[in-house]
Amino acid sequence: MPRILAIANQKGGVGKTTTSVNLAASLARYKQRVLLVDFDPQGNATMGSGINKQQCKYTSYHYLTDRIDVERVIVKSAHCNFHVLPSNGDLVAAEVELMQATDREKKLTQHLDKIRANYDYILIDCPPSLNMLTVNAFVASDGVLIPMQCEYYALEGLSALNNTIKTISRQINPALRIEGILRTMYDPRNSLTNAVSAQLRKYFDDKVYRVSIPRNVRLAEAPSHGMPALAYDKNSKGAIAYLALAAEVLKQARLADPVK
Repeated sequence: MPRILAIANQKGGVGKTTTSVNLAASLARYKQRVLLVDFDPQGNATMGSGINKQQCKYTSYHYLTDRIDVERVIVKSAHCNFHVLPSNGDLVAAEVELMQATDREKKLTQHLDKIRANYDYILIDCPPSLNMLTVNAFVASDGVLIPMQCEYYALEGLSALNNTIKTISRQINPALRIEGILRTMYDPRNSLTNAVSAQLRKYFDDKVYRVSIPRNVRLAEAPSHGMPALAYDKNSKGAIAYLALAAEVLKQARLADPVK
């Protein structure tokens, strides 16, 4: 059964889009059929996949507002073997139009249902806020992957996000749960990092991925070249870490679904 994962955090600057693009590329390296849904009006996941967001003929705006079939919006990443539903600033207008729509929180679900069978994984890069786009992503998803830095304020934001996930699970999407918590920009030499990491383990236990993503110059440089780290420097610590994350995600899925 294909899995849909929302990659979300209400706090910006935590490596959410970096995780979306690099996990998509890493899962594709493991021969998975992957679709990356750029659901952030900034369009950074689109650009990071090697696609010029300003030159896209169609974007998420067009299928969300029922102007075109979702299949016609899909493009292939320029450097790695995964597909992308691109976005740009037009997505802001789509959110406004969604507010007037019937079943507005289920629009993304309705479109992904048409293509879900074509993929093993669909990853949704959410905007860094709780808005109608994020709600749509949560309603469409099986789980939420949460990238976060190990710092004090991140714990407070994680608590609020967890409450949001529980609310949507209770009211709209009973299948929704935290898929995993990913520690990003991780520096084990920092005492605060270790303290926050220990707190995460205490309260979320096995929901915290064993893999953590280190601070890495090559990983930070890759988006400016429109590439996932695997394409930019496959031997970098960042690329290797995301490959390890993909392996952990796949193992987790096999444990949850013995058929795999």
